[in-house]
Amino acid sequence: MAEYRNSNRILYPLGVTQEEKSAHILVQGHGEEVFLLLYRPGEKKPCEKIPFDPKHRMGDVWSLELDRADLASFEYNFMIDGKIVADPYARILTGREKWADRKRAGKPVQCRVLSEAFDWEDDANPEIPYADTILYKLHVRGFTAHASSNVSARGTYAGIVEKIPYLKDLGITAVELMPVTEFDEVMMSSSGNGFHDAKPEPTGYINYWGYGPSYLYAVKSAYASHGEMSAESEFKTLVKELHRAGIECIPELYFNGKELPGEIVSVLRYWVEEYHVDGFHLLGFPNLLLAAEDPFLKRTKLFAENWNEVMDRRPKKGYITPGDGPVSVAEKNLAEYNMQFMEDMRRFLKGDEGMLQAFEFRSRRNPAEYAVVNYMANTNGFTLMDAVSYDRKHNEKNGEENRDGSDYNYSWNCGAEGPTRKKKIVELRKQLIKNAYLLLFLSQGVPLLMAGDEFGNSQDGNNNAYCQDNAVSWLNWKLLETHKDQVEFVKRLIAFRKSHKMFHMDREPRIMDYKSCGRPDVSYHGENAWKPEFENFRRQFGILYWGAYAKKPDGTDDANFYVLYNMHWEPHMFGLPHLPKGAKWHVICSTADPDVKDLPSDGTGEVLKNQMMLAVPPRGIMILESVADPDAGKETKKGKSGSKKEKNEKTDLVEKSCEKEEKSTPENGKEL
Repeated sequence: MAEYRNSNRILYPLGVTQEEKSAHILVQGHGEEVFLLLYRPGEKKPCEKIPFDPKHRMGDVWSLELDRADLASFEYNFMIDGKIVADPYARILTGREKWADRKRAGKPVQCRVLSEAFDWEDDANPEIPYADTILYKLHVRGFTAHASSNVSARGTYAGIVEKIPYLKDLGITAVELMPVTEFDEVMMSSSGNGFHDAKPEPTGYINYWGYGPSYLYAVKSAYASHGEMSAESEFKTLVKELHRAGIECIPELYFNGKELPGEIVSVLRYWVEEYHVDGFHLLGFPNLLLAAEDPFLKRTKLFAENWNEVMDRRPKKGYITPGDGPVSVAEKNLAEYNMQFMEDMRRFLKGDEGMLQAFEFRSRRNPAEYAVVNYMANTNGFTLMDAVSYDRKHNEKNGEENRDGSDYNYSWNCGAEGPTRKKKIVELRKQLIKNAYLLLFLSQGVPLLMAGDEFGNSQDGNNNAYCQDNAVSWLNWKLLETHKDQVEFVKRLIAFRKSHKMFHMDREPRIMDYKSCGRPDVSYHGENAWKPEFENFRRQFGILYWGAYAKKPDGTDDANFYVLYNMHWEPHMFGLPHLPKGAKWHVICSTADPDVKDLPSDGTGEVLKNQMMLAVPPRGIMILESVADPDAGKETKKGKSGSKKEKNEKTDLVEKSCEKEEKSTPENGKEL
């Protein structure tokens, strides 16, 4: 950000800096005449018009020093060559307190100085490592705007505060907020009614998401309840209460590429200092290199679509193996927002050919230099429920003849487009959603859960609901009760991930036995143990996690886990890796078997009678855990290949799985 020196050689930033007895104002303006306009609160005509002296101009930056301490009691704007403009560096904007108020569309806003004191009490940033982060993304308004949210201040920062107990109970450790800077949600036409001199007019559309130009230093006032606290204090209260619950706050910031060099650093520093936020998702056209290298932001989480430019500029420290690298866990503050994870995992989920290698890569990826944020659904695209309910987008309500939004959603409707009462289809969708949760939370990296995906939120097949400020985008909290089994599954799954370090390692698995314990940290298998098969037609895979590479909270080795994936529409028999003497495989999760209790809190499940072979049902995922055998040491008459009873169980298991199989075409998995 551009700065200037006054007569006392003190640096001041662009905008207004209020000190105890003076104010310093800097404005960027390519003009011949610049004024500071002061307004009494609520009035539209200025009460004072103060000129900037051209002698105090450096380039296109005009400076003004006022010997007064009351500037915070006024609203202000600038006039440059007769045109009234708002301060792009303003901390507060007035006139936008009401959401989507078309009466003020196109009218200038007025600015204020942030002077309100706020008691942060003993607030401290949680500073949760990436490996331990569970991310939850939400829209401030849409999260609680629906009447079913049962909060006193719907669609506001205060409404989120009321939902913090829910987030904590779910197991969330960080909340990502869609844009909370002051943007204009009333979308205006660029050319008015078509005449050359026409003024822009409201289009009738709402910029619900908030992506686009904004006042980067100002909190969006329309997201406040406007009770006893200002918007700024209400947002600070939200951050403080999140921190009190051990949850980080990470807002999205959109940069349009027109900011001054270094502007991004100034904005980020301001939000960290003033609002105590824990990180940012940087969107648009930010200067990532400056943000990544700024020393004040080294412990601040920074998300971006890629960090290639930053990584290319950093000095190489020799060959980096998956288990080593120049960045310590504590220093790892950059994270890649990983859309490729969603695309590859959705294709694997619905049973596309040739996805095993991509699945293997995505499930373990966790670079040494930066983290990855994985998700199965996000803002732009289908919700998780819609990804298993629609084959094609349905954006007709957006008024663009369904031409907007991506045509590549990698979705499958399971045999019916949209809502259905067909029992088999409903059950299959539930199963696929469970599978999606496991693909997300059992992968390395940072899992991101889109708000509402835990209880079946749908946008009626709209994959680009940027202008839908209504029930299409608002969360319907009644679904919390409708899909309470689904919510409980997510809750247990998050707790399971937190309890077992093998599923959220600090570094990417090495796929080798670097502790000389007889097994790699993570290994890959096909239908035969220790023999992974990657042919295009295969849709089944096994991943073995060896507990000696991770510790429980008490310091002892973790259990071993074997996760079996069968995305085929037919059952498949898997050979099981042998366990050390005195241990047996227990089934703790099976997405295709409603009789299996998912992820029991005691860490045990049903003991497999056949410890050599296991049939995995169609489109099913099973998690096996090694648990001490209570019958260890007892004599058996089994040979190397097991008893005759165990051999006969192979046929029985396949036949049992086939009873549940739905007839489908190998080409696209749809019902015949």
